[in-house]
Amino acid sequence: MKQIIILLLPFLFTACMHKATDVTSPDGSTQVIFRLNEKGTPTYDVIKDGKAVLCACPMGFILQDGDLTEGFELNRTKKRSHDETWETVWGEERLIRNHYKELQVRLRHASGRKMDICFRVFDDGFAFRYLFPEKSDSIVIMREVTAYNFAQEPMVWSIPWRTEYYEALWAKTPMSATDTACSPITLEMADGTYAFMHEAALTDYPAQNFVFDGQEASTMLTPWQNGVAAYEVGPFATPWRFVILADNLPELMASRIMLNLNEPCKIEDTSWIKPMKFIGIWWGMHLQTMTWHAGPQHGATTENMKHYLQFAADNGIGGVLAEGWNLGWETWEHFDFTTPYPDWNMDELSRFADSLGVQIVGHNETGGNAADYEKELDTIYRYHAKHGIHVIKTGYVSPIIRTIDGLQYNRSQAGVRHYRKVIETAAKYHICIDNHEPVMPTGLQRTYPNLLTQEGVRGQEWNAWGTDGGSPCEHVTVLPFTRVMAGPVDYTPGVFNFANPVHPNTRVHATLANQLALFVVLYSPLQMACDLPENYALYPDMFAFIQHVPCDWEQSLLLDGKIGDYVVMARQERGTEDWFVGAVTDENSRDITLPLDFLKADANYEMTVYADGEDADWQTAPYSTKIYTRTVSALDTLTMYLASGGGCAIYMKRL
Repeated sequence: MKQIIILLLPFLFTACMHKATDVTSPDGSTQVIFRLNEKGTPTYDVIKDGKAVLCACPMGFILQDGDLTEGFELNRTKKRSHDETWETVWGEERLIRNHYKELQVRLRHASGRKMDICFRVFDDGFAFRYLFPEKSDSIVIMREVTAYNFAQEPMVWSIPWRTEYYEALWAKTPMSATDTACSPITLEMADGTYAFMHEAALTDYPAQNFVFDGQEASTMLTPWQNGVAAYEVGPFATPWRFVILADNLPELMASRIMLNLNEPCKIEDTSWIKPMKFIGIWWGMHLQTMTWHAGPQHGATTENMKHYLQFAADNGIGGVLAEGWNLGWETWEHFDFTTPYPDWNMDELSRFADSLGVQIVGHNETGGNAADYEKELDTIYRYHAKHGIHVIKTGYVSPIIRTIDGLQYNRSQAGVRHYRKVIETAAKYHICIDNHEPVMPTGLQRTYPNLLTQEGVRGQEWNAWGTDGGSPCEHVTVLPFTRVMAGPVDYTPGVFNFANPVHPNTRVHATLANQLALFVVLYSPLQMACDLPENYALYPDMFAFIQHVPCDWEQSLLLDGKIGDYVVMARQERGTEDWFVGAVTDENSRDITLPLDFLKADANYEMTVYADGEDADWQTAPYSTKIYTRTVSALDTLTMYLASGGGCAIYMKRL
């Protein structure tokens, strides 16, 4: 990412004998106060707009060889300001401002050990991380003692921390009644404002979770199987813990604190990293019309792949995924990532794809055997790069993955280390990663933008075989404010045929217009249109929106919405003045009034609307649609009707 504007003020050094110090956001709205209490416990308070948000929140660690939760003295503080604007390789915005004030405190424990805490305060929230500045061969962390004591009890949107692959329905509960949850969580505050709590720059540390007790949330680290939280070597720094504080939902979704807390891009030449849409030999497996393994219904054959590649080329789709092309699917004991099934000719398909200008999207399902995969990374990625494959979807379908350190949680320190190695190795071969069954994203795509997208969500596949009948309509109205706040999501929208003969009681809870709108509502730079080519051929006029909608944006705006009820997103295509709007609702139909004042003043646009029909309903008439085109400007106001489970997708082309 290119640095555009940089303003750095040098550190200000202060010898500190007192036990309280503070730092305020650039606009003066948010203040973080640090102090040591009477026991020498590090604590912090947060005040926003003159009101207490967090009070006397304790900080520290329990180590294998000592208690670092009290007995500290404050030696010194450092303060600085930082203001820069940087350009993303891809993203929801092209330019991001990183403006904060920083306070770093140097603490000395009674044992002689030094520990720093670094606070950064932004106009839209705050962050902090712990630093162990001294050289040490072994620091064994048993528990991180980080708490958030809220002045008033908020409502919490969360999923349980032991949810496999993070694939659960998000629920809203009072904090005092919330089970231990994985990070992130979204909060509806008692005064009507909002907060979002997560971590950033998770690279060699366990993923955090939240334990709740009344109005307090505290960090629980995902442990190794032996109960240890983390093994570190000093000096080292933990991931950032951050909280976005917003007066309203548009402000919440506009925050880029997480990306700003990650390191700048480490890839010098990023020209090979290109967002795109893709289709794939995948949905048929979930409908059981195809199989992953070889046989009479094998999906990933040379003939079938050529059909998909040709469809992609004819319709402006950049890539085609093929799952089940390689040996190992019969037993799941060992996948061979360089040996195809006999009915898959990689050389022939590579040449054919290249002749069409379409990419093959590789697929590496490990079955949770991360250790074997890691040992072969260079061989695997060299093979794929040789055949012109520069995007790979990885998979780890196993509740506990086998790492080089034994069986561990995928979001333990061992799992985090593995995923980081995959991303870094892939970059050497100009390969982008779509990680399924991941650790929750924390903004690492700023540092390694070849990490295009990740799953970590109850995605579209649940609508094919979920025993509960599929995700409820409200699910996609919750995700933008929860999971998608953590980073791009490979949800796989775009179902055009809602029939499910294999599981008649399970289906997509949506209308056709809703499925189109998800390409705008749920952000991913690698966006899959998941249905079969023959189903898209049934509705060519509606499929035209998928052909037009991009995956890379100049700017993004939440125009309207309420968590769990409805969402209206607008995004400007990067490098053009064209806009796309997506709106989805829950099971309740509604009318949305949308001023178009986000458009460029004194300009006209050709607006094409893909809307629910008057009788549309996700249960009784999901295919009922209407398409119309008219000229609009920033002075106009649009009224949209969203049916039950419905949506609206809009393409506004600058004239």
